[in-house]
Formats: sequence, C-alpha cells, structure tokens
Amino acid sequence: MSKHILLVECTRDAIQGMHKFIPTERKIRYINELIKSAYFEYIDFGSFVSPKAVPQMQDTAAVLEGIEKVNETKLLAIIANERGAITAAQYGKLDFVGYPFSISETFQQRNANSTIAESLERVKKIKEILAPTRIELVIYISMAFGNPYGDTWNEELVLQWIETLHALDINRFSIADTTAEATPLAISSLYRKITVQFPNLELSIHLHSPPQNAREKIDAAWKAGCTRFEGALAGYGGCPFAKDELVGNIPTELLLEKFGIGTTALTNRLKADFQQMIG
Repeated sequence: MSKHILLVECTRDAIQGMHKFIPTERKIRYINELIKSAYFEYIDFGSFVSPKAVPQMQDTAAVLEGIEKVNETKLLAIIANERGAITAAQYGKLDFVGYPFSISETFQQRNANSTIAESLERVKKIKEILAPTRIELVIYISMAFGNPYGDTWNEELVLQWIETLHALDINRFSIADTTAEATPLAISSLYRKITVQFPNLELSIHLHSPPQNAREKIDAAWKAGCTRFEGALAGYGGCPFAKDELVGNIPTELLLEKFGIGTTALTNRLKADFQQMIG
C-alpha cells in the first residue's frame, strides 16, 4: 500500500502560530532530519509572508539556505501575494509555492487581506512571475468543506473554483479544511466529485481534526481515492487567522501507521526531534 501513498509534512503549518520564536538553527536541523527520513514527497517548510503578520516565519530565507536536499524530497513555501512570489522565484532550491485560495470571502480577507476576486487576479500575476522558473504553483482550496463564518458553501462552489483555476493551467491542488469543518461523509463525497470531474489533477488533502476524529477522516479520504495526504508530526498546527481556537493537523504518525510507511522507531525519533525543535 505504501508504494501508492505520498505524504507531505507541514512543518510551517505546525509552528506558524507559536508565539515563542524557534531559533533558525533548530528549524534547519529538524527539516534536514525530515528529509533524511525519506518519508515525504515534499515538506511545507516556511512562508514568504509579512514578518509582522507571521513572526515565526521571518527566517524562511535563512532556513531555506540551510536545508540540505540529499534525496528526492521536495520543498514548498507558502506565499500570500505577488511580493512573496517575487521573493520565492529567487531560490533555485524551491520546488513549489503554495497560495491559499479561500472560497470563503471572510477567510480570504482574514488570511490574505484580499477579496476572492482580487485573489484570482493575484494568482494570474503569480503564474506570470513564476513562469521563467522551475517552481510549480500549488493552490490550496481553503475552507473546501465549509467555514465557521456563515459564508456560502456547497460542493458545486468548490468545483466551480477548481475549474476556474485549472483554466489558468494550474494542475496541482490541495483540498484544505483548516477549521475542521469536514465530516468523513463530506470528505468522501467532495473528493470523489473532484476526481470524477478533474481526473488528471495532482491532488492532495489537507485536513485538520481533533485527535478523536482523525483516523476516520483519513480512512474516508483514502477510500474515496486520495493517495496524497498532508499532516504534521504530533498533530500541531492551525492557521492563526482562521478563528480563535486552532485545530491541529492530522498527525503524520497516524498516516505512517495507516499506510505502513517506515518504522516506529524512526517515527518516534522524528516526533522527539520536533519536540526538541519547539523547545
């Protein structure tokens, strides 16, 4: 089974809301250990965003400089606008940049200080900025399973926005549930509809969940055909702009266990390394 499953480790998501600044050297050491494990297709390691908005990510360029790419593990950084894309385009080590495109108007304003319409124009400009590079754009469809703000949501809305963005020659999407709105039934239904309508897209699923619901959400996505999962060791994380109470990522160790990837000893060591990094 593990030969068909790809994992993404979201270190950036795990630590971005932490108030105590984690020293750059610790971040570098930890990410290099993740790469050496060879568990992950790529690592979401940082973001080129305003240091005032996300102080924990102010050293992303320095972290990238210290990362050692010793195998096929790829690197992704999040951006929120054209300025972030211009910065990211300077770094040959980067494989992907991720842009959070929320289908909730409220969250798009909170997360990227733009309307959905403005974000679509940003995506077009980001594509132009990245065109001369080898960096591929990943669109995170944020609030893909609903939102806590009362904004309009339905599956057809998700499909419409994927179609609009795919028309811009974007082929890699992360179906994201930042605030843990998704139920197993909703995960199964939406993921199946996306794959039927867009069979050639590169898809991943990015779920947040209380620990007691995480396994059934993983199982629902897998049974619906998902083969690329995003998680974070020990289940930390959550967007500081989403709502007051952060809901953690799907714990990577559950994904490793579910799909029989790696060894328990190495997984436990990486969890210990994470705890050491955050102090």
